[in-house]
Amino acid sequence: MSADKSTSWSYAEDLPAEDEVMLRARERSFELGVTPIGPGVGAVLTVLAAASKAQTAVEIGTGAGVSGVCLLRGLGPQSVLTTIDVDVEHLRAAREAFSEAGSPANRTRTISGRAGDVLPRLTDRAYDLVFIDADKPGLPGYVEQAIRLLKPAGLLIVNDALDKDKVANPASREATTVVLRQVGKAIRDDDRLASAMLPTGDGLLVAVKK
Repeated sequence: MSADKSTSWSYAEDLPAEDEVMLRARERSFELGVTPIGPGVGAVLTVLAAASKAQTAVEIGTGAGVSGVCLLRGLGPQSVLTTIDVDVEHLRAAREAFSEAGSPANRTRTISGRAGDVLPRLTDRAYDLVFIDADKPGLPGYVEQAIRLLKPAGLLIVNDALDKDKVANPASREATTVVLRQVGKAIRDDDRLASAMLPTGDGLLVAVKK
């Protein structure tokens, strides 16, 4: 990457302005040892959620609510976000962030449990958007479940899809990198999807269900 390109990327990542609600959510993330999405990714999530006009959304990996607040700010006033995390402390922090953001309790559904156990219980073709920011070994299964859950024209978003720039390097064979490389190729080659890789943050893999 040229110096100018690197500077432009950094500028784009830092351009979004965040309010006190987001800053407090970030503080809770760090206190819990959770790495939150950056401002650039958060802004893209809000735009994608708004552009999709999603009424029902699923988030796999709640963290402390930073990404959930970003999604809720893009979703319409009647939309519902279902967010899944195995850690109850994460969910508690997320609910605090949602409340501070002014989101009514009936707009969010927080589910404690392993995504691999929870997702099969959700209804086929009932969701407009699925955002995945969870453990990398589980990604292939989460993606397949997400495709099942999405309505036609539904939006799939996978965070950290470039794995700290290692996915693009064929010599990098770390387990998480291999999984993300395989997931990226599988989504690209899936006839059910139209996809694109956005270099925002550590990579956002975005796909629309045909």
